[in-house]
Amino acid sequence: MTEISLTTPLSEETTAGLRAGAQVRLSGRLYTARDAAHQRLMELLKAGREPPFPFAGQVVFYAGPCPARPGEICGPIGPTTSGRLDSFSPFLIERGLKYMIGKGARSPEVAEAVTRHRGLYFAAVGGAAALMSRRVTAVELIAFEDLGPEAVRLLTVENLPLVVALDARGGDVYNR
Repeated sequence: MTEISLTTPLSEETTAGLRAGAQVRLSGRLYTARDAAHQRLMELLKAGREPPFPFAGQVVFYAGPCPARPGEICGPIGPTTSGRLDSFSPFLIERGLKYMIGKGARSPEVAEAVTRHRGLYFAAVGGAAALMSRRVTAVELIAFEDLGPEAVRLLTVENLPLVVALDARGGDVYNR
């Protein structure tokens, strides 16, 4: 199967042809956010405040990097189980954060929101955190520093290997 190269920010035009099962190499900038950060993002939006980064076209990676060793840009970074974010995802997708990276199947509510809002959910290989960190070329703290590894960070990545798990037409690699 041919790998498709994508560069962030993403758009419906660049992702419309992608189908569940497609292999992707993602480059550019993306944001990390896990459970606690998602809770705070929801709280900010419900309070009528702006999120700490623009959602349009951005990709959120459900990950929290381990501390980097001296001389490294990023410590091991791998996807967390996406089902843990399912209670937050439809709300955030409706507000424009419609491209996600994680591991594992998603709820029917998330799948429906991805389809309705023409988004994508990418699956990353779990257990390959040390290898994935080699694809990170820069890391910057963006918000919620008190959350430690779960703070929102901006990563710059090169050729991050992913698989389209949910596509904008309802395709789902977990429920074929």
